[in-house]
Amino acid sequence: MVFDNAESWMSAPTALTTIMAVEFNGGVVIGADSRTSTGVYVANRVTDKLTRITDKIYCCRSGSAADTQAIADIVSYSLYYHENQTNEEPLVSEAASEFRNYCYNYRDSLLAGIIVAGWDKKLGGQVYSVPLGGMLIRQPYTIGGSGSSFIYAFAKENFRENMNRDECVEFVKKAIHHAMYFDGSSGGVCRIGVITETGIDRNIFFATESKTSQDQGN
Repeated sequence: MVFDNAESWMSAPTALTTIMAVEFNGGVVIGADSRTSTGVYVANRVTDKLTRITDKIYCCRSGSAADTQAIADIVSYSLYYHENQTNEEPLVSEAASEFRNYCYNYRDSLLAGIIVAGWDKKLGGQVYSVPLGGMLIRQPYTIGGSGSSFIYAFAKENFRENMNRDECVEFVKKAIHHAMYFDGSSGGVCRIGVITETGIDRNIFFATESKTSQDQGN
């Protein structure tokens, strides 16, 4: 990307990433890299793109960091209010519909691609994709962000129905690491969360190491 005198790298959008989610029997696995780019400059190498909406619903964010953070905050507050009023935990589909409404209604102003994933007592683990423009679709697995273009074939070849939890974690980890290797705008570490009936279990996976370390939310 080349900048002229009227534009600098500081004003370039933060819009490049790799995000992914997979359903399994009992929950979902979500994952993302941790690099935030501002043009050709790495603005943050340890970004947490796995964003809490409720205790059992999370979203993975790609696009403008400011846009996706704002929408996630609005949806999180809306579902918190709903839960307080009804004394019922929100459904994953309700969270996905909220994201769809904002992404579609403000599609000319927002640069936001969202994956909504979580567990609820009605349908169990669910993954919904809300790409640019505000479409909404449930899928057994989905990928997004700039790095996704490098791993479509890998994901299609390696995804199998009825994978267990550990197989899904390995699938997401390998896919994110492949995207980080080939996509210059994806990098850092691979953050993975497993969402089940009991909540979320998070870990960090390093591309150059086989060991994991507990994610403290950094």
